[in-house]
Amino acid sequence: MKKISVIVPCYNEADTIDLFYKAIVRQAKLLQQYEFEFIFVDDGSNDATLAKLRALGSSDERVRYISFSRNFGKESAMLAGFRASAGEYILTMDADLQDPPDMIPEMLSAVVNEGFDCAAARRVTREGESAVRSFFARRFYGIMDRISDVHLAQGERDFRIMTRRYLDDVLRLCEHNRFSKGIFAWVGYNTKWFEYKNVERSAGTSSWSFKNLTKYALQGIISFSSFPAVFPAYAGAVTGAFSIVMAVILLILKFGTSVSVNPLLWIVCLLVFLASLVFDFQGITGAYITQALAEDRNRPQYLIKETDEDKVELHSAQKDVLE
Repeated sequence: MKKISVIVPCYNEADTIDLFYKAIVRQAKLLQQYEFEFIFVDDGSNDATLAKLRALGSSDERVRYISFSRNFGKESAMLAGFRASAGEYILTMDADLQDPPDMIPEMLSAVVNEGFDCAAARRVTREGESAVRSFFARRFYGIMDRISDVHLAQGERDFRIMTRRYLDDVLRLCEHNRFSKGIFAWVGYNTKWFEYKNVERSAGTSSWSFKNLTKYALQGIISFSSFPAVFPAYAGAVTGAFSIVMAVILLILKFGTSVSVNPLLWIVCLLVFLASLVFDFQGITGAYITQALAEDRNRPQYLIKETDEDKVELHSAQKDVLE
């Protein structure tokens, strides 16, 4: 039997874990021709998420879990799950049931029977989200599509099923500051997209604040777009043209009219022009230097505090003592 590894990043999802587990088990029963493993990655939750995962691991041998020493972010949680997976097919989805489990059989069929290397989901509506959040999300995908070196589908999710070959190439990209949507697109291969309407969370509240989403968007732009690097050239051209026009106007006023031109205007124009270029170059260069330093430090993307295997080893040690 071929195995499907289900990767589920979790951060403060104690209210949704049981609901998600029941839903994914129902899908596993429909796909009895496959063996399943459920890899939950606790991203440093401060609620009862880890306790829930321990309980599931004790009652179902298919359930595995990884718990981080602190919150490292969803990207790191996904990476840990990918590295721990053993299946021929790898499915990643959120625990809040905003990724509809009912779509799994059809998505899996696209990979197994239709020759696609990946089946991915994208939302075509954002019902239930705030207007501000929805507006900025749409603008992000629009901007990325124009300036990025890769194509991002509007509304795409991390909800996808991949072949082992596809995932192995994803894992070959070992940068520290990961932006998985860009990595998935950069790897290429044949991807089939499945559209669905937005589904609200089954319980609890989202841990993705506007601040976190903004940081995530900036990481995507810096990681997969060369536009910020060439932007100063455009800014320099515009400001240079503006300074030339201003210089021509000042010359006409000085030599073609009787209007008196204050010499300080020349200095002001020059200083503003130079200052704008300096600030532009410093800001863009600083962003790239910051990322280069993070890559050079080579820090691990996450630290594991506990796994389901630790629990098995502990029980074995206790058994040895009793004997």
